[in-house]
Amino acid sequence: MTAGKNNRKEKDDNVVAQLTTFAHNSKHFFEKCRKPDKEEYLKIMYACFMGFVVMGFIGYAVKLIFIPINNILLSA
Repeated sequence: MTAGKNNRKEKDDNVVAQLTTFAHNSKHFFEKCRKPDKEEYLKIMYACFMGFVVMGFIGYAVKLIFIPINNILLSA
């Protein structure tokens, strides 16, 4: 019975250690965070815009390819 209690205590200590480490790392992360400057903000906007363009082009290409295939399959 004592072995079971010791095992449980070790698990509890491990969880507490993990939570303490997580809290410390989170605090360190938030201390390092800063607002983006104008140049960084424009880079992020450009990357998002390019993502929208690429995804739109892929969707358009897929639709353009499958419309004739769908017409051929349904008309037969």
